[in-house]
Amino acid sequence: MDICFISLGCDKNLVDSEMMVTSLRQPGYNIVYNADEADVIVVNTCCFIGDAKEESINTLLEMAAYKEEGKCRLLVAAGCLAQRYHEEIKKELPEVDIIIGTTAYEELVETIKLALDGTASGRETPIEKLKSIDYLPEPYTDREAMNGGGYAYLKIAEGCNKCCTYCIIPKVRGSYRSIPVENLVKQAENLVANGIKEIILVAQETTLYGEDIYKKKSLPELLRKLSGIDGLKWIRILYCYPEEITDSLISAIKELPKVCHYLDIPVQHGSDSVLKRMGRRTDSAQLISIIEKLRSNIPDIVLRTTIITGFPGETEEEFRELKEFVQKIKFDRLGVFTYSQEEDTPAAEMQGQVPEEIKEARRNEIMEIQQQVAFEKNKPLAGKEMDVIVDGYLPEDGVYICRTYMDAPDVDGYVFVKTDWQLMSGDFIKAKITGSDGYDLVGDVVN
Repeated sequence: MDICFISLGCDKNLVDSEMMVTSLRQPGYNIVYNADEADVIVVNTCCFIGDAKEESINTLLEMAAYKEEGKCRLLVAAGCLAQRYHEEIKKELPEVDIIIGTTAYEELVETIKLALDGTASGRETPIEKLKSIDYLPEPYTDREAMNGGGYAYLKIAEGCNKCCTYCIIPKVRGSYRSIPVENLVKQAENLVANGIKEIILVAQETTLYGEDIYKKKSLPELLRKLSGIDGLKWIRILYCYPEEITDSLISAIKELPKVCHYLDIPVQHGSDSVLKRMGRRTDSAQLISIIEKLRSNIPDIVLRTTIITGFPGETEEEFRELKEFVQKIKFDRLGVFTYSQEEDTPAAEMQGQVPEEIKEARRNEIMEIQQQVAFEKNKPLAGKEMDVIVDGYLPEDGVYICRTYMDAPDVDGYVFVKTDWQLMSGDFIKAKITGSDGYDLVGDVVN
């Protein structure tokens, strides 16, 4: 039985896809990478914003064609879109044979067997496996990374309690549930044993880790446990809500050599009135104070953030406050999204929905500001020697794609290194930075 997986959306969704692949690691199941070779196609969908929903639907329709043109017998819709819109999928996408919700990935094998036994092609409605969004399946500790690189994501918690007014995640992924330390350490040990050198901690919010099951924020303790794994080189932390960053966490990042001096802090805006409408827990003064504390305690820390432009009611004055905030803070890394009006969220019903062209123009303006910041921060790096991890190779250019501790995969920049050495993904080398090319760096291997 040949099965093809297509994982859409965020890195947390990728971990779920890896869990499903792990569940299929038994006799009779073979993972393939071309949809036209597959008996079963699984699309792990996303519905976080409008563009993600559209991509998920289009991918399902594209994969459905293989039921006519290829050997595909079953099409599976899994993940967030399947959880949130299962009724709509049943009505509008008859090509889908199985619907697997966000907390039901452990049911995949039995559901495929059931569908095949029941000759799914003649079935009028798909088989649904939907559990409570507050159920937490026990993650497989023997999963392997699907990205083919030297890094892997470790999802340390599921769900979210923050309920920001623009976000649908709590209604799709449920309340915040931490995964026990013992399970996470076993996952990480297995990943490292299979060649992974960098573990990237992810969740809807990593900073609250442990508060539900250990009755205290336990991310520093988790970092110490993971730091004890032989062969692991880097630990990177994403998605830290600023108001939850404690002195204990700052100390752990500073003191543990394997923890990258890098933090992703999604602030979303810089105007107090917009932050309040968003349901965020901090104002601009508090954000500035937290960032100053991080930079004073860890001078070489790299801070990444995300911004939303065009939130309902965003005035020219509020946008000016955002620009001034971005110019003042000078984040090392910054991404900008235009506001997406998501049904069943409070923000979707707010007055003053901003036209798309204004959202786009404001996003472009923020990115122009950030571009200057990023380019200026790259200039002093010329001449420095830095440890980098190899992510891949571009044969047409004869260069290796690498990253410093300052960059997370897929969202930040790269270091392009030329060398005659034969390198593999996951190798660590020392590179001398010789210059920059936009957001990226170029360098040579230090012999």
